Amino acid sequence: MTSIARPPEVVAYAHAAQPAVAEPFAGSDVEWDAFVATAGDATFCHLAAWRSIMRDVFGHDSAYLAVRADDGALRGVLPLVEVRSRIFGSYLVSMPFLNDGGPLGDPPACQALLAAAGEEARRRRVDLLEIRTRHVIPSALSVSERKITSLLDLPPKPDDLWKRFPSKLRSQIRRPQKEGMVVRFGQGELGAFYDVFARKMRELGTPVLPRRFFAECARGLGAHIELAVVYWNDAPVAAGCGFLFNGEFEITWAGSPRQFNAQSPNMLLYWSLMEHMIGRGARVFNFGRCTPNGPTHRFKRQWNPVEITLPWLQRSPRGGVAAPPSPDRPVFRAATAAWRRLPLPVTNTLGPLIAGSLP
Repeated sequence: MTSIARPPEVVAYAHAAQPAVAEPFAGSDVEWDAFVATAGDATFCHLAAWRSIMRDVFGHDSAYLAVRADDGALRGVLPLVEVRSRIFGSYLVSMPFLNDGGPLGDPPACQALLAAAGEEARRRRVDLLEIRTRHVIPSALSVSERKITSLLDLPPKPDDLWKRFPSKLRSQIRRPQKEGMVVRFGQGELGAFYDVFARKMRELGTPVLPRRFFAECARGLGAHIELAVVYWNDAPVAAGCGFLFNGEFEITWAGSPRQFNAQSPNMLLYWSLMEHMIGRGARVFNFGRCTPNGPTHRFKRQWNPVEITLPWLQRSPRGGVAAPPSPDRPVFRAATAAWRRLPLPVTNTLGPLIAGSLP
């Protein structure tokens, strides 16, 4: 069994001795992304395009914060998005629907950004501030370790990765291939991906994100996004959507309806994405977040990745809120069970209206 590792501490930076003051970011997306491209712990979750995606698809307000050096150059950034709902409450999150997005920059800049985030949360009177990060950041904020992620190093050649897999795993990948399943990649697969994803979310009892969300991701993050769909007799039976950034690919959304479990299309999906990403120069395959010891976690363990506890930072300015709404929480289990019984056209209509409030 793979042990759960803790992420490394943040390293020192060149501007650490300079005073740090966080202010609203007033620059361009190009300037923001130029800084993110060179920041040590940056992920695709930090890219500027998410601000317009969150605004245009869901109407969510944002507070993008920055720290500048004496010469005006950026030395730290933190994207924040407010998710507000009369039913589920209000949250200030970096980043909603994603697994990372914490402060980037030198240690004093990160501390200034976290302090500013706390002030922003109090000013907006949200129920919870949540800073999602993979890296330990010294802070007075509480740490939530309810989620983990799993990372697999990718060798330069797919054959070298294949040889690392145990025979049982290789057999599970070959099974759908023998059934005649094939995988197709690219943004042209958006419709097929969403068809599978919506069915899987209904099956899990979870409102599905709007199709427009993924279309806007493709438009704004086209150089980074990857869609993959497994077909069986020309019908989509498994699908995934993820992002490649700085040599790491994260599969952020994926699934296959239970009716195809015996044919193992998910195994072919993940292997094909690994193979495809090696061809695109990826060095790490990120399986995305999950709840420890749940079904998704058990699926990921088959690949023998390194598991990392996600040390998300939190503060509840109004007290008593430990996490955003989630189907994992007992209070939502009845609603989850009822959602599974609704017809697919109903969940596909209502789901996108609700999902934007579930960060």
